[in-house]
Order: sequence, then C-alpha cells, then structure tokens
Amino acid sequence: MTARAPGRNAFLFIFITVMINMIGFGIIMPVMPQLIMNVTGQDLAHAAKWGGILSLVYALMQFFMSPIIGALSDRYGRRPVILGSLTAYSLDFFLMGVAPTIGFLLVARLLSGAFSATFATANAYIADISPPEKRAANFGLMGAAFGLGFIIGPAIGGLLGDHFGPRAPFYTVAVLGIINLIYGYFFLPETLPKENRRSFEWKRANALGNFLQFRQYPVLLPIAGCIFLYQLGHWSMPSTWVYLAEERFKWTPGDIGYSLMAVGLAAAFVQGGITRFVIPKIGEPAAAVTGLCIAACSYWAYAFASHGWMIYAIIPVGALAGLTLPALQGIMSRTAPSNAQGELQGAIASIAGLSMIIGPYMMTQLFSAFAKPGEPFKIGDAVILPHGAPFYFPGAPFALAGVLTLLSLIPLSVALGRMRRPQSEAPAEAEPSSV
Repeated sequence: MTARAPGRNAFLFIFITVMINMIGFGIIMPVMPQLIMNVTGQDLAHAAKWGGILSLVYALMQFFMSPIIGALSDRYGRRPVILGSLTAYSLDFFLMGVAPTIGFLLVARLLSGAFSATFATANAYIADISPPEKRAANFGLMGAAFGLGFIIGPAIGGLLGDHFGPRAPFYTVAVLGIINLIYGYFFLPETLPKENRRSFEWKRANALGNFLQFRQYPVLLPIAGCIFLYQLGHWSMPSTWVYLAEERFKWTPGDIGYSLMAVGLAAAFVQGGITRFVIPKIGEPAAAVTGLCIAACSYWAYAFASHGWMIYAIIPVGALAGLTLPALQGIMSRTAPSNAQGELQGAIASIAGLSMIIGPYMMTQLFSAFAKPGEPFKIGDAVILPHGAPFYFPGAPFALAGVLTLLSLIPLSVALGRMRRPQSEAPAEAEPSSV
C-alpha cells in the first residue's frame, strides 16, 4: 500500500487540475483569432480556416490519447501520469505563447490535445480515494470544476487579451499549471498499489472499440445517432462564436470573454438546478424533445442576430437546451443493464470525441466561406465566380447547427417508438467486451 493516504489536499489538487484544463480550453477562445492573424498575417476569414485545423488536431489527439493515458495510469500509477501530463501541458502552453509561425502553433496545439487528455486518470484517482457511497458526489464536484473552468477561462482570456495582447493568456495557463504541479508534487500520493496494477495492452487502450457497445441494444443505437447530430451542431458555438462576434459585432476579446462567461453561467444554472426539477416533472422523452427544439431555434436566432444585445437575450433561452443530454443519458442508462454502465458512459464520451473531431473543422470552414465570399470578375465576355460563398452570411454555421439539431429528432423518434413497443424479454446482462 502507499506510505501516505491521500487527504483533502490530494482531492483539491485533482479538482484544480481539471479546472485548469478547462480554463486552458476557454481562456484562449477570445484571443485565438488574433494570435492566428498575428502569426499568418492573414484576415479573419483565413484565420477561421486555421482555427478549424487547430481544433481538428487538438480533438484527434484528445480522442486517441484519453484511453491510452488512462491505461498508462493503470500500469504505472496515477501520480506519475498526472504530474507528467501536467508538466507537458504547462510547457506546451508556453510554446503556444511564443509561437512565431502557424506551423509551430499547430504542433503545439497537437501536443496540448495529447497532454490535456487527463480526465480519465483524474476520475480514476477520485474513484481510488472515494468510498462507494461518496463517489457520485465527488464525480459531481469534478463536473463543477469542469464548468467553473469554462466560466472563468473566457473572462480571464478576454481581459488579458484586451490589456496585454493575444499571447498573455497562454503564459497565464502555463504559470497556473506549474504552480499546481509544485503543489501536487508535495501533496499528491499514489493511490494504486503495485499489486493492483495491470500490464499495458493496446486492445484496452482503444477509443474506437467503445462504439461497439451500441450494437447490443436496439434503443441505444438511434439515441447515439441523436446525440452525435446534436453534439455536431453544438460545436458551432465554441468553434465559431469568437469569429462571428468579431466579424459581425466588432467585439473586442474582452466583450467576447464576457459573452462566453454568460453562456457558462446560464448553462450552469440550467444544468445545476432547472434540469433536476423539470426532467422528473415532464419525463425524460419530453425533456429531450423540448431541449432539442429549443436548441434548434436558438441556433437560428444566433445565425440571424444583427446586434450584440440580441446575443444576451438569446443566451438564457438557449441554455434550456441543457435539458437534452441529461434526458438522453437517463434514457440510455435505464436501457442498458447494470453491468454495462461503465462501458456505456465510455461510449457516450466517444460520441462527444468524434463530434469534436468533425464539428469544429466543418463549422470554421463554413464560416470562412460565408464570411468573405469571392467577388465575380470578367475575363473577356466570361464571368468568373471564384471559390467562395455566393453571398455574405457569417451566421451560416449556426444555421447549419439548427438544421442538424432538428434532424436529430428523427433518430430520437425511432428510439422512443422502440421503447413503446412491448419487449419480449428484458435485456440480458452484457457480455464483457472483447475490445
């Protein structure tokens, strides 16, 4: 066993680590367009294209590295994996801060995605130190750290960007990471005894294998499709919100940071309070349908908003879309047997990861095309239409998000129809996955 049992300081370190990861995700959002324009010398529309590529490599690394880092922690222990990842994460944000070229920034963003994939290890640490009756509450606190980081990050990023330039937020995350690393070095004991560790095997560190879980249950597969379409539309916000606000409303990084903080606060209010009251009251199917309809209408409202104040009017209404995922997860968890819940949550996380790979890249390329359409020109008598959109519409990603969200109602209706059919027998206990 470990020589020193983990105490309150260890839990606080894990809480802060998760929060710093989310601060790092949110703090750069208000300033990333300016930094990209700084290192490329190009305009906002081209910066959006590069922003999509940066998001793509970040998401790919998160998707593939999360199960690998989790498996490494089962082999070598939680402490070295967490501290090593935090060291690399802090160094990487410093490298992004000093990036002289877009190629340098691309490599640094790739490494950032790899070393911020520590949520699985953080959750494993919490499971190690929490008695069974307190695990749910402690995992809930990890969710609070996740949300708190996203509320704080954009606000700090906007303020620092306004006063000290687009590179200052990157240095800030690097310093926060190093301070937390020093704290963890002294107060984070190992929680996985050597006798409980297992060898590293690639077949267990396989993100794609999680999707196989959906094939076993006829209700889960269409709900998985619903979640994927919903998440795909959701990425219009974190990937193009900054570009839309700067292009259409001429907002500064500070203005953008405050708006993102408002989104985070509204989402926290809905997910932390309203969902607990509304979902039991109207039921999970009705809550899921209501949330999807609200989300679609909100995206279209963002797409056509012509003044900045309209954004703040839409935010509290759009936050009610937060009913959707808890309701869908509730339906799925009641459909799957008790011994498949862990694999189910892993599969849901894989859907989110896959949507993060596709969504930001797709949305930023769409913004870039419609934010600066090509101007027609003549060569002799022929009129040439260059590559680009036929008309100016920077809200196009949000319009597409509304369509995708509306389409997600189709697989949901299929799943609800299957649920209403009498079942000849209850689902059997799941066989252990071979993947």
